[in-house]
Amino acid sequence: MRKKVTVVGAGNVGATAAMRLAEKELADVVLIDVLDGVPAGKALDLMEAAPVEKHDSKVTGVTGDYSAAKDSDIVIITAGIPRKPGMSRDDLLNTNMGIMKSVVTEIAKVAPNSILIIVSNPLDAMCHVALDASNFPKERVIGMAGVLDSARFRTFIAMELNVSVENVQAFVLGGHGDSMVPLPRYSSVAGIPLPDLMDADKIEDLVERTRNGGAEIVGLLKTGSAYYAPASSAVEMAEAILKDKKKILPCAACLKGEYGINDLFIGVPVKLGEKGVEDIIEIKLTEEEDNSLKNSAAAVQGLVDDLKRLTE
Repeated sequence: MRKKVTVVGAGNVGATAAMRLAEKELADVVLIDVLDGVPAGKALDLMEAAPVEKHDSKVTGVTGDYSAAKDSDIVIITAGIPRKPGMSRDDLLNTNMGIMKSVVTEIAKVAPNSILIIVSNPLDAMCHVALDASNFPKERVIGMAGVLDSARFRTFIAMELNVSVENVQAFVLGGHGDSMVPLPRYSSVAGIPLPDLMDADKIEDLVERTRNGGAEIVGLLKTGSAYYAPASSAVEMAEAILKDKKKILPCAACLKGEYGINDLFIGVPVKLGEKGVEDIIEIKLTEEEDNSLKNSAAAVQGLVDDLKRLTE
C-alpha cells in the first residue's frame, strides 16, 4: 500500500511541503485548508506539474474535510496565523492554540495511528497543545525546529568558508527562537571541527545570524516569512519516518528526564524511524552549553505556562 501524508495548511509552507513530498515520490499527499478552493487549486497545479517532474504521487486538496486524511501515516501541521502589527503575544498564542486544538482533534479521529510533525508557531508550545489534544504517545508528536535551525547554521558556515554545504555538519539544540543553542563544538566541515577552521569571533557571528535566521528573511520579504527551508526540513523528517531510516536529526521532542528536563518539548538529537521518535540521543555538554540549554528550556516553559494561564 502506498504511503499517505496529510499536510494541514495550504499556505506557502504547506504547499511547498506538499510539492517536495510529491516530487520525491515519498507518498500520496492530501492538502487541507479552511480556505475554499485554495487547497484543491494548489493540488491540481501540483498534479499538472507531475508529467514534467516525472512522478506518480497523487495530490488531493480539500477544504475543511478531515475525512480525506483517513489513515494517514504522517500529518504535517503548518496551520496558524503569523503575528500581525498590534497583536500581543497572548493574542497570537491564544489564536494558534485554538487552531491547533481543532486540527489535531479532527486528525486524531480519522488517523489515530499517524505521526504528527508540528511546524506551526510558536513551535515548542504548539507541540504541547498537539500532544494534549491528540492523546497520542509522546513518540508520535514531533516538532520541526532543529532541522531548520541546523540547516541555516550549515548554510552560513558553507557560505563563510566557500565550501559545499554537503561537507558541513552542524546541529542546534533548544527551543525554536532567540534562545536556541547552536553547538559549534559538534559542528564540522568534512570531519574537520569548526573551531579549527575559523576563529571564535567569526563563529559567534554565525551563531547569532542563525538565531536571527527567520527574522532576517522576514525583514527582506517585508510581508510573510520563510517557507522553502521550513518545508524541506519537515519533509526530511517525514522521509526518515516513512523509510524507517533511523536517521538522527535535531527535533523538538518531549523529554522525560533527558538533559535534566522534564515534560517539555525541547530540540535535541533524536533517532527518527517508522515509530516516530525511537530514541533520544544524550550528548555530553559543557557547563556553558548545558546552561544555555536550561535557559532555552526556561523560555519554552514560559510559553507553556502562558498556555495554561490562557486556558484557565
